[in-house]
Amino acid sequence: MKKAIGLLVLATLFVSVALVSTTMAAPGQHGKSNQANLYLYEKNPIDWSIVADGAWGKLRHELIGPTFEFDFNGKGLEPNTEYSLIYYGDPWPGNNPGALIGSGTSNNGGNIHLAGSVDLGMNLPGPGDSNTDGAKIWLVLSSDYDASTNSMTAWNPTEYLYENNLITYEYNTGV
Repeated sequence: MKKAIGLLVLATLFVSVALVSTTMAAPGQHGKSNQANLYLYEKNPIDWSIVADGAWGKLRHELIGPTFEFDFNGKGLEPNTEYSLIYYGDPWPGNNPGALIGSGTSNNGGNIHLAGSVDLGMNLPGPGDSNTDGAKIWLVLSSDYDASTNSMTAWNPTEYLYENNLITYEYNTGV
């Protein structure tokens, strides 16, 4: 009897640990690693559904660190156009606090590659962001974004890519 109870307790503990470890993973996290993927999509601004065969991108990013390390590839964008990858902190105009992550120009085929390591100096979502569960990451036209104020200056929603999930990032200088 004691052996059966012991096995039952052990099985319950194993299941509990397995459930906790899987539910604590960040969206897009690579197993137990410090990296995650986030997909961005062109969306219909009427109902925010993903546009079939629309532009899209994939962001690989670190979850914790002294700098936000990232690698982004976008496809199907307007050719030869300047874009900015931003953290959009709600509400409008996105500077709550918001941040520029990277910027660059799409090639003749409408593809863009951005990569780097940015000192955001804060967690994502940041203080003041009304999305307390996570941060919005967008790819926007550089002409619609003021990097000096971290603010959107125009609204052309059909020209942007939007996150499919909110992300979190822990600014940690001890890593």
